[in-house]
Amino acid sequence: MAKITALKLNKEFRSAYYHGRSLVNPSLITYVRKNRVGETRLGITTGKKIGKAVKRNRCRRIIREAFRGLLPHVKRGYDYVFVARAATVNKKSTDIAQIMRSQLKSIGHWQ
Repeated sequence: MAKITALKLNKEFRSAYYHGRSLVNPSLITYVRKNRVGETRLGITTGKKIGKAVKRNRCRRIIREAFRGLLPHVKRGYDYVFVARAATVNKKSTDIAQIMRSQLKSIGHWQ
């Protein structure tokens, strides 16, 4: 299985926000941008509106696990940034994976 590299720098996130394609769902916002490293990189953002640290960390774990299951079908060489929304707290990883799959299919990043 391919390894997921994490986005960590603020400029990498901003690049995805300002120059990437975005898709919005009540539970999840997705930003996709081609990168120069040629590997799939994942960034997850959870704001304070979601709740305290326990809920934000749960949202990150759910999003990371959902993306891990979809990784074999996702195009390589792109940065994927997912922003959790308030409705993400009540979802399971299978629900989030279904949302991700539909968003990625709609922009042509599903193989």
